[in-house]
Amino acid sequence: MEVNTIECRADFVLDDRVLLSQNPIVLRGLVAHWPIVEHATVSGEAAAQYVSKLYNGRPITLVHGEPDIGGRVAYNAELSKLNCHSLKTSLPEAMKLMLGERDREHKHLYYMGTTFTDAIMPMFREQHALELGAAAHQYIWMGNRSCIPAHYDLPDNIACNVVGRRRFTLFPPEQVTNLYVGPLDFTPAGQAISLVDIRNPDLDRFPKYVEAQKHAQVVELAPGDAIFLPSMWWHHVEGLDDFNVLVNYWWRRSPAYMSSPADVLELALLSIRDLPKEQKQHWKHLLDHYVFDADDETSAHIPEPARGSLGVMNDTLARKIRAKVLSRLNR
Repeated sequence: MEVNTIECRADFVLDDRVLLSQNPIVLRGLVAHWPIVEHATVSGEAAAQYVSKLYNGRPITLVHGEPDIGGRVAYNAELSKLNCHSLKTSLPEAMKLMLGERDREHKHLYYMGTTFTDAIMPMFREQHALELGAAAHQYIWMGNRSCIPAHYDLPDNIACNVVGRRRFTLFPPEQVTNLYVGPLDFTPAGQAISLVDIRNPDLDRFPKYVEAQKHAQVVELAPGDAIFLPSMWWHHVEGLDDFNVLVNYWWRRSPAYMSSPADVLELALLSIRDLPKEQKQHWKHLLDHYVFDADDETSAHIPEPARGSLGVMNDTLARKIRAKVLSRLNR
């Protein structure tokens, strides 16, 4: 399936047709004017030298994997540990290691992910900005030929490809059933990942992935291209060149006092999943009533001062609910 695409001219403005979309959108040339992209058109080394000049010397976390993992950040066969390890180093040394793998037939993986640009390059965001508001946080990702398994993120995301080429394989949120997701609390980088190696899927082990493939959207980004990924869309990301850099922005369209829905998932596993089937169905009705199908009529029969947790949510009410839940969990 093809991904919706917009060709971005110099006067292009990120507006609600992109930022409120419920489907991914490729933004061709959105950041082609960024300085790092201009250096990347010269060479990967030129881009690395440019980044080094902005670096403030703070240590970064670098992932290293042996050649036998094929650049894929995942688990060992038993899911008992990750197939790679992390080390602390400097950004110039990390880029030297990445570029040093170019001529090797069997390449080690060197990968830096989810690094806050303001922490290691305070001037970077000023020179590479998108108008997304103060709530959007900017991160940088860097590596050689890397492969990040399919996963989702809670925030909305604009990922800007600035050095090398990247391939995104996207799946709608409802395909979770067919992606064979690994552990929730032991993950490579915080989010659960699909156990399927999309580059060479084992369909004997993961037969339902055939259905996911029917819904997959695949796109390749050149330097200067970007992609908008709505919240909860699964994405598998491959760095296709010997040196690849991506800059992304994450933000949530919800008030700061709201907890992560992932907290609810964990509590539901604790409190609902193992109930008798009939009781689970009753709780499904309650959750539909109070949460998923809630509207102005849900609590209209209760006087406003007496609504408590059913009232209009704000910071004060959120604190009260959080305290009540913590009190129950700590009994």
